[in-house]
Amino acid sequence: MSNQTKVHIIGSGLAGSEAAFFLAERGIPVVLHEMRPIRQTEAHHTGMCAELVCSNSLKSQSPVSAPGMMKTEMRLVGSLILTAAEHAQVPAGEALAVDRDQFASFITDKLKNHPNIQFLNEEVVKPFEGENEITLIATGPLTSEKLAAWISEQTLSITGTDDLYFYDAIAPIIDTASIDMTSAFIANRYDKGEEEAYINCPMSQDEYYAFIDSILTGEMVQAKNFEKEKYFQGCQPIEQIASTGKDSLRYGPMKPVGLTDPNTGRRPYACVQLRPENRAKTAYNMVGFQTKLKYGSQLKSLRLIPALKNAEFLRMGSMHRNSFVCGPKVLRPDLSLKGHPQVYFAGQITGVEGYLESAACGMLAATFIAERIMNIPHLAPPSNTALGALLSHVTASDPKNYQPNNIQFALFDPKFFDGLEGLDRGELRAGMSKQAPHYFKNWMKECSTLFT
Repeated sequence: MSNQTKVHIIGSGLAGSEAAFFLAERGIPVVLHEMRPIRQTEAHHTGMCAELVCSNSLKSQSPVSAPGMMKTEMRLVGSLILTAAEHAQVPAGEALAVDRDQFASFITDKLKNHPNIQFLNEEVVKPFEGENEITLIATGPLTSEKLAAWISEQTLSITGTDDLYFYDAIAPIIDTASIDMTSAFIANRYDKGEEEAYINCPMSQDEYYAFIDSILTGEMVQAKNFEKEKYFQGCQPIEQIASTGKDSLRYGPMKPVGLTDPNTGRRPYACVQLRPENRAKTAYNMVGFQTKLKYGSQLKSLRLIPALKNAEFLRMGSMHRNSFVCGPKVLRPDLSLKGHPQVYFAGQITGVEGYLESAACGMLAATFIAERIMNIPHLAPPSNTALGALLSHVTASDPKNYQPNNIQFALFDPKFFDGLEGLDRGELRAGMSKQAPHYFKNWMKECSTLFT
């Protein structure tokens, strides 16, 4: 392609922001299109880039974890998202959590002041079709109706089915001053992390089962007639989890393991964890407490948690429709759309799940677009790296059972590592996390034109 090629990025979420910065830093002109705040989504509240709408955590920083491995690789490339996260970091034990306003402001300032980025507030309803124009669709799970219709039409011709969405839920946020600290304690699970970050709300056996009964009988927001409810496993509403068994939440978001209540000296029967929303710790979110209960039912149920009996909720839980394509069916190995070689996809709309994964997917798409513009032979990171494993999930999974996924060790195949087959789980993961950065650095050397 011509060196005058312009890249249009639709959506300034995590994927679009990461991709725009990657390309602009390499001298490639970018037009970043964002419809917010002119037209808001069901979940966003601002017009800032990379606004976080659910949790404020980018998951574990441990190098012996799949998210930690991905962070290592993204830092090597110069990730804007991780730079912003470290700038806006709040205490969260071993996790990388951020003050979401500072995080989004940092990214917005970087992008809007970059000389190679033109920022336009407008809704885009279909890709750009000029000879020297490439479009990256990074609209995330809340793609506008008109653009979603275009995507649906194109993918329907490939897959023969229309399965462009699933459902996701948002957890409540609480005013810190309204938490009853006589019924709570501050601690990290297993005392991990340099600073105690979590407020823990313990529950007795009777309190726990009263809470379960309340959420199971609470009134829920119903899906519209034309919508099928398809939940990503990692973001199931608490009432959906509880419906599989009354003890299921005790082994999920309310698990008490690694915690000791200083008031009793024992592990609680169940425990709700709250994580800081901002550096000032004036607000906390309920970890893993996505819900589609109506607001009245939420208040009734959540105030059964002793520490939250008088809680003031700054944001209630809510439900929104998320869109994603069946990547293995409709995307090429370079994340371009079959039948439309100048249209690329990145982020949650490809079927990755999570903030970190969305940004990583944006980085991958930007890498492949840069290869194309700079006439570099296509070379993807190998599948024994975190970015490569994520790419393999999106483009090479079984299309019959394709679902959104986080980065996790299950995406790695031990046979692609050196001498790790037959090891137990702990040794295997330690070996993968030690070897992957070397494979990734070797890939960067092979793509030296992009990373010098």
